[in-house]
Amino acid sequence: MPQNKIDAVLQDVLEKITPSKADKAKMEAIAKSLEQKLVFACKEFNVDVKVRLEGSVAKDTWLKEEPDIDVFMRLSPSISRQDLGNIGLKIAKKATADSKQQIERFAEHPYLETFIDGVRVNIVPCYDTTPGEWLSATDRTPFHTDYVNAHLNKNLRGEVRLLKKFMKGVSVYGAEIKVGGFSGYLCELLILYYGSFVSVLQAFAQHVPKRIVDIEKHFAGREREIERLFPEPLVVIDPVDRRRNVASAVHPQKLHVFVGATREFLKSPRSQFFYPPKFKSFSASEITAKLNSRNSTLIFLSTTGVEAVPDVFWGQIYRSQRALHRLLKLHDFSVLRSDVWGSETAGCIVFVFELEDQFLPVVKKHFGPPLGKQKECENFLTKYLGDSNVVAGPYLEGGEWVVLIKRKITDAVELLKIKVGGGGKEVGVAELVAKALQQNFKVMVGSEVIEYYSIDDCFARFLTGFLLGKPFWLSLPKINSTTES
Repeated sequence: MPQNKIDAVLQDVLEKITPSKADKAKMEAIAKSLEQKLVFACKEFNVDVKVRLEGSVAKDTWLKEEPDIDVFMRLSPSISRQDLGNIGLKIAKKATADSKQQIERFAEHPYLETFIDGVRVNIVPCYDTTPGEWLSATDRTPFHTDYVNAHLNKNLRGEVRLLKKFMKGVSVYGAEIKVGGFSGYLCELLILYYGSFVSVLQAFAQHVPKRIVDIEKHFAGREREIERLFPEPLVVIDPVDRRRNVASAVHPQKLHVFVGATREFLKSPRSQFFYPPKFKSFSASEITAKLNSRNSTLIFLSTTGVEAVPDVFWGQIYRSQRALHRLLKLHDFSVLRSDVWGSETAGCIVFVFELEDQFLPVVKKHFGPPLGKQKECENFLTKYLGDSNVVAGPYLEGGEWVVLIKRKITDAVELLKIKVGGGGKEVGVAELVAKALQQNFKVMVGSEVIEYYSIDDCFARFLTGFLLGKPFWLSLPKINSTTES
């Protein structure tokens, strides 16, 4: 693919995502006004604080279409961790009392989200510390801002915007637990290291088991220490804190998706990678037909009443999904795929498991210990000799004791109902989800989910995407060097 084709796509996208002077002026005005209000509110509460704009607006790497303002309040380290969030919320609420919407969020500690002139604003407390003496995760943010501003020039800021927009387009952007993707700061560091958007894509298109980026060469001559300290497949050493991997939140699956998307874009660059086509869910009749003709079994486990801040909410349901997936596999069900859908506002969750079959044969072959392990052999024989569930054996096969035994549970639906009836904590279901399951749950098979599908558009889009099972960018028409985009 000629470079001019890539350049044409990137130039078009960059024009759309780069803020104008008027856009920047609006953000600066909102930020300055809010900073003043926060300072006044701090005085009312008799709290010493340093207020400063941080994040993508402060670094001029924000996207025109999706402005976010992050204002940080740097408080004295003498304040306790619990009080840091509580005091921060009181000050933030006082300063934004005229806002129509105030939402308490929680990361490591509480912070406030509000909207000013249609712009999302986060007001975050942190400690006023020196490098290396961090007391909370957010303490590094002002130093991140200073570092990026000292190293990014105008052209590189445009490259950061392209990388952010591309990652948003292919759904790998965002370090929150729900996404498990790349943060804005991580995007900025990747551009600083590789030098351009295209160079980042070219580098990641060459997939490696472990990629290490150490811009400040904190571990120069000691690279093996990185292997020991950071087990993740992508390691980007924080320039302001050598003990931190900026990419630790990136889930391996999101990294793999990014690698696949980079390869496809470099082969056939299209603006749709940045602006995905609108996703249309299947109609109720279409989804019913697809579920009935799929030749696999889809089982849905739903519950309601899970109330938690977003990171806790998604952390709980992902942990529960893994536990239920593991439960099915331990009972010999072949799980082809699994996923989970959730609504933070409604507290609803739907786990989805696609199995080869809902039912297992009544009899299974169970291998015991090899003859070389005499004590274990004695225990095995004691356990199975005379067991009424044994169909044949114990007998020797290839130097191992073996029995043919009846399964206690052969129906995946029955297994789920039994194990989650009491909440499922004993099989690893997270606490908040377990409490919800104790109160209510429903297991649906195949097209039985259609009632749920028909009343929730978000779930309908989720299930449509699950059934299709491929990223949108694999469905884009291929082009060559003579084809117009």
